Amino acid sequence: MSATSQIIEGALPAKLEEQLPRWLNLPVYRSRLDLDGDIQRPINFFKLPFITKHHIRDGFPNNFLRDGQTLEKLLEDGLVELEHTSGTSEERTPVLFGMGWWNAQELSALRLNRRIAHVLDEFPNSRRAVLTTPICNGTACHSRWTPRSARIYQGSLFVNQARIPFLLEDAELARMAEEISEWSPQFLDLDPVHGAWFALYCERNGIRFPSLQFVNCSYEFVSVVHRKILKRVFGVPVFNLYGSTETGHLLMEDENGVMQPSIETAFLEVLNPDSNGVGDLAVTTLSNDYMPLLRYRIGDLVERRGNSYIMHGRARDALRTPDDRRVTTWQVDQCFADVNGIAHYQLRQSENGDCALRYVPDAKAPTSDDMRGLRERLKKLLQTPNAITVKSSNLLVPAPSGKFRLTCRE
Repeated sequence: MSATSQIIEGALPAKLEEQLPRWLNLPVYRSRLDLDGDIQRPINFFKLPFITKHHIRDGFPNNFLRDGQTLEKLLEDGLVELEHTSGTSEERTPVLFGMGWWNAQELSALRLNRRIAHVLDEFPNSRRAVLTTPICNGTACHSRWTPRSARIYQGSLFVNQARIPFLLEDAELARMAEEISEWSPQFLDLDPVHGAWFALYCERNGIRFPSLQFVNCSYEFVSVVHRKILKRVFGVPVFNLYGSTETGHLLMEDENGVMQPSIETAFLEVLNPDSNGVGDLAVTTLSNDYMPLLRYRIGDLVERRGNSYIMHGRARDALRTPDDRRVTTWQVDQCFADVNGIAHYQLRQSENGDCALRYVPDAKAPTSDDMRGLRERLKKLLQTPNAITVKSSNLLVPAPSGKFRLTCRE
């Protein structure tokens, strides 16, 4: 494609308009667009085909390399990092990004929250303690037991090393709490399930971390039940940061509780919104020149409200009503807003529409009135004529990726 090609859409970010012709020359796009030679026709961005994880994996890394580039030479020269997604929705996917890109785009997103920006200004060398899914990428977490000294990376202490937090013995939780106390972090960077379970241990033992300024949740969907525990135990604001390994961080919850887009990182589209305005998220990355993703269907559902967004969870985790209306994880989770006594849950829907709720209790289990009201709200939301079975459990197991699913269909 020639540099004279045009973009038919004034609303596109300037950087995307500038870089699109060059990015479309990458094999991953050129082969799908049947581009040949010096094409002198305008390109309508919104008619470009979507890509998925399959297209990233197919032919990687050559599908993203330019003429004369090799992955070996890029790695040897210290220009790129090679990581992998956690495999939440399908098999793990390789990801290529420039050296230092991950930290830069994360910092840009964090600063969308003025309270966090103030903390980062007050503590330029701020420390974080990280509790996340142990099956992840090499930058974000560890997948095997290692000593504390090997779990410190650029101001981050990676604390947990177990896949299922509910099986942790008190001795391991005590080790985690001791390490965090010694580290004195300004914030916790948490997978919400791992974080909430650790918080309950701290609450039982009267453990507090005076250096904490805020808690940042990421890695998977943050439930109202997780937020309630984290805020109660740690006594600091709890925020949500949304993104993925392949795209970087896309949305940051600001100091007012509103999810704001990181416009320097990506351009977002909401595809085929339903009657509630909820649609599939397509992401075009703007800051990773080594693996630019154009109209990438990330697999999540979002709702746009003005210039902000509501994350509705994974598309594959959405439930259905008898008339085949979609019910998202976020919509289900709102039913738990007024319920106390639940640390974690999963609502599973069978093929015939029957639903079963399993939950791990908080320090004090929910009352019968709370559970009765919860079942009524869920039945109304799902429009199911059948009773929703409810069972308390000591643990819920994660998916093979290490992440948990609040809602799922069989």
